[in-house]
This record gives sequence, C-alpha cells and structure tokens, in this order.
Amino acid sequence: MPRVLRSAQFQLKGANAKTFAEKTGALATINANYFDTEGKPLAFLKVAGQAINSRVAKNSLYTGVFSIKDQRPSISHRDEFLAEQADEGLQYGPLLLLHGTAQAITGVPNRVSRRALIGIDQEQRLVIAVADSLLGGLYWPELQEIFSAAPWQIQVTDLLNLDGGGSAQFYIKTGKFEELVAGTSEVPVAIGFFNRAN
Repeated sequence: MPRVLRSAQFQLKGANAKTFAEKTGALATINANYFDTEGKPLAFLKVAGQAINSRVAKNSLYTGVFSIKDQRPSISHRDEFLAEQADEGLQYGPLLLLHGTAQAITGVPNRVSRRALIGIDQEQRLVIAVADSLLGGLYWPELQEIFSAAPWQIQVTDLLNLDGGGSAQFYIKTGKFEELVAGTSEVPVAIGFFNRAN
C-alpha cells in the first residue's frame, strides 16, 4: 500500500530514502516530486488528506499525477485529474506511458539524466525504479521502450517520471534483503510502500 510522505512530518527539511523508511516503517521508499530551494512543492501535493499545494500546475513538465484513493494507486494525466478525488497525491512528470501508450513529450528537454520512476502494470502492481546508464542516464524515449516493449520483463501500462538527477534514490528492506540506491541530496517528499496491515 503506497503513501505520500513528507520530511516535515518528522521536523526535517529533507531526508534520504532510507531515513524515510526508518521513520515510517515503510518496506520501500522512493523520492517523489519537484521542489524549490526551500523544499516547497512546485505542483500539486496532498499528504494524508491535507493539501500542501492545491494547485495543479500547467507547466509542460508536470503532465502526470500519482494519486491514491481508498488505498488504490493510479497514474493519470493532469488534465484528467480531479484533486478532490484523491486522498493523497503528487504531480510531476513528464508522464511517459498512459494506458499502454507512449505519451508525447513536448517543451521538456530530452537530455540524458538519471531518472526515478513509478509505474503500474496490468495487474495494478506498482513498479519503482532508479534508471541510469554507464553514459550517465537515459533519454525519455529509451525509458518508454524499456518499460513497455518486449523483450523486457518489466512491462507497465502507466509510467511517470519522478524527480531525477541527484534526488533520484530508493531504499527497500524486506526480510534479509536490503538495497539502497543512494542519491546525492536529501528530498522533502517521498512515496512509501507499506504492508496493508500498517
């Protein structure tokens, strides 16, 4: 079960993915949305039913929204998103795949970068990743192909880019398995993944 987490909930300006997991008991965490130098969200953000930023930004970069309603996650285009229908959610982008279709990416530089991603597959399972390459990152079309086309084993119908570069990071610990993909900076918002009992 996913939840949107803010470092401010723990009186912190920012935190890394592992700290978010340790503070909340999450099995996994990944960095989330874009923010300014003060850690304030640049687009829609709602945490635990409270709107932190109620504005759905129309900037060409912020084309997607990850939201949770009645514990069910979804990814939607910002133009189809209704803020009142989300218990939690955040806006970022670009939106890479929607309903299995690669989305046009306009007005956003197509440069190589390390990327953090969240996706949903046909069985409504969530997929998170930090994607990088030996050349220092990936282009948008490469990500669309990797996550939607055979022969890859990871196929999602919906895929959304999260904040990348130095912010891109995730942490997972379940049983004896533990993995940290560290970023170079702390972030004010993350998405945490919990057992349904939590």
